[in-house]
Amino acid sequence: MHALILVDLQYDFMPGGALAVPEGHEVVEIANQWMSDFELVVATQDWHPPDHQSFASQHPGREIGDLIELEGQAQVLWPEHCIEGTDGAELHAELDREQIDAVIQKGTDARIDSYSGFFDNGHHQATSLGDYLASRNVDAVTIMGLATDYCVKFTALDAIRLGLKTHVVVKGCRGVELESGDIQRALEEMQAAGVVLL
Repeated sequence: MHALILVDLQYDFMPGGALAVPEGHEVVEIANQWMSDFELVVATQDWHPPDHQSFASQHPGREIGDLIELEGQAQVLWPEHCIEGTDGAELHAELDREQIDAVIQKGTDARIDSYSGFFDNGHHQATSLGDYLASRNVDAVTIMGLATDYCVKFTALDAIRLGLKTHVVVKGCRGVELESGDIQRALEEMQAAGVVLL
């Protein structure tokens, strides 16, 4: 089976949100258009506890954008975003929820971030996504969402590692681009790993 994975289409990543991805709202309509082509649609949802260690606010003297180490992994410090139960963590209301079969939460461990929909950044703990797809005999995935250079990229790279034929819909993604060229580098890294860019 071929599944569609929608990555983090949440209010905090949309314009006006706490960690807004430029033009992020444009992905919602594209996602709605693509969903009907798939038997299975899964959405990931960043779902952080209020004291998540990826938040700059948890590190006195540090600023948003600083790089630290968390659980042995390089970690960008972000503004507080997608805190469990808040409006900012909700999936965008214009997303056609009727067509979404499952929502997989990630980033729930305060000690380590989870860009990928499959694992935390250190690959210590898996989310339920891999098992969910395996239980439905999924062997191929198409991915779109936010953000190209973070959660989309790491979800795609993990999908490849898990042996899934992996596609990314480029026009269905938007990136953060903390540094100029980040989006292009992410696309190249995915392609080099075997991801098919659509």
